Amino acid sequence: MDLLLRGALLPGRTALTDLLLSDGLVAAEGADLPSGAPELDVGGRLVLPAFVDAHCHLDKTLWGGPWVPNTAGPHLQDKIDYTRRRRAEFAVPSADRIEALLRHVASLGTAHVRTHTDISPEFGLDGFHAVRAAADRVADLVTVEQVAFPQYGMLTNPGTAELMAEALRTGAAQVVGGIDPAGLERDPVRHLDVVFGLAAEHGVPVDLHLHDRGSLGAYEYELIIERTLSTGMSGRVTIGHGYALGDVSGPRQAELVSGLAEAGISVVTCAAHSDPVLPILAMAEAGANLAAGNDGIRDLWSPYGDGDMLARAHRIAERAELYADPEIELALTAATHGGARALGLPAHGTAVGVAADLVIVEARTVAEAVMSRPSSRLVLRAGVVVSR
Repeated sequence: MDLLLRGALLPGRTALTDLLLSDGLVAAEGADLPSGAPELDVGGRLVLPAFVDAHCHLDKTLWGGPWVPNTAGPHLQDKIDYTRRRRAEFAVPSADRIEALLRHVASLGTAHVRTHTDISPEFGLDGFHAVRAAADRVADLVTVEQVAFPQYGMLTNPGTAELMAEALRTGAAQVVGGIDPAGLERDPVRHLDVVFGLAAEHGVPVDLHLHDRGSLGAYEYELIIERTLSTGMSGRVTIGHGYALGDVSGPRQAELVSGLAEAGISVVTCAAHSDPVLPILAMAEAGANLAAGNDGIRDLWSPYGDGDMLARAHRIAERAELYADPEIELALTAATHGGARALGLPAHGTAVGVAADLVIVEARTVAEAVMSRPSSRLVLRAGVVVSR
């Protein structure tokens, strides 16, 4: 199908233009493009690239179900144990709830999702099957990629590594995950041996949760950077959360940021709660890729989260104290192109020749869109309107 968008405002522009969408791509851009295709007048609204949620946990969600009071403790291990203990009680995972959440995030403008699916011998690959069933139902709205995520440990939870290998071998998972190689697993070198070994064996990317703080987390950053460079995995490794990068400062932080840029490692921030804020400006200056994600969305872990990546960009900008328009735009870049880079996706947005995955909002600039978070959005997936 072809579609001609009339009167569009592109980021960084002041004059309106037209966009011709054809075969899922942006085919042409310019003022007063010749007619012939069906037309849609967008009335001078701002056209943004569709959002990419580079870090969430669809399998845990309670979205669309009855309200569940959260009684997990305040600490990381409290939440891990609580979720593990009560998931069966609340029918987690639920393909129907996952589908409801995916339809919701797609209506807000998210086109691609990377989700970390729990894996453990006690419940096998149930989470992967539930997420895939839901994703297949909404494949025309949003793409979903699953990480084999050892939430409860890998070395410390016997049988998990073998199950991760099965998930990757069968295609249930498309990415190999990891978690706190030192803080949780107590053996960072061996943990990375297994994770990067699985990545090499199955030809998949790596995406590691890294909650460890301070000097311990910084040391793990160094190990991941070294491992990425030595294995030729540049551009295929992502660190989620990575709080330690916001803990350290001065030359130590600059050294890590430079290492991330050199190794082509992406870092995903969710700017959640009171967690340390990543050095967004320093990362942008060094060319280190920053992506964004929602993390948990109303689940046993936390009652928070609404799935809106534009709201997430707002939170990132606020917590990082980004005030100038070019700085605020970095938050939206993390929620769009930064996420696409982390996931290895083809280019998308408003440039000619890229995938026409778009979100159209009532705003004049990117910074205004981030600050105002317009609730009225027109969403296009592969050049087709999927939500008004």
